[in-house]
Amino acid sequence: MVSREDVVRYLDAVHDETVLKTLGIRIESYDPDELVVATEVDRRLYQPAGIVHGGVYVLMAESAASTAAALSVDIARYTVSGMEINANHLRPVTGGTLRATARPLHKGRTTMVYGIEIRDDRDRLVSVSRCTIAVRPRGQPHEPAGP
Repeated sequence: MVSREDVVRYLDAVHDETVLKTLGIRIESYDPDELVVATEVDRRLYQPAGIVHGGVYVLMAESAASTAAALSVDIARYTVSGMEINANHLRPVTGGTLRATARPLHKGRTTMVYGIEIRDDRDRLVSVSRCTIAVRPRGQPHEPAGP
């Protein structure tokens, strides 16, 4: 069985090769009921109107949910990947720190559903998402790379 620490080490090892590094997204905390990712807001996250692009919120939400799911299964036996996400953006952000908190709503054998809240550094809700994660045995077609 792959341990939680093995998964965290793997994520740290590949971090520099992913979009998470490009956008400065990092894991801040994890426990079985909550995973938090964060990033500092600067111009690289903006859309042309000078506010954080909604796609950044969606990327943060799916990253938080899929990482939480990966840390909650035996990753040596199962692979996890996002299969659906929706989001509502509630408030524009131009600076500070964004934190996405993923909490499980459902943890089934083949699917998991996470609710994700993204808040600014004043703890204001700026975006909410729901993400469905597929859980599949390793060795199935289209399996993503992993530990």
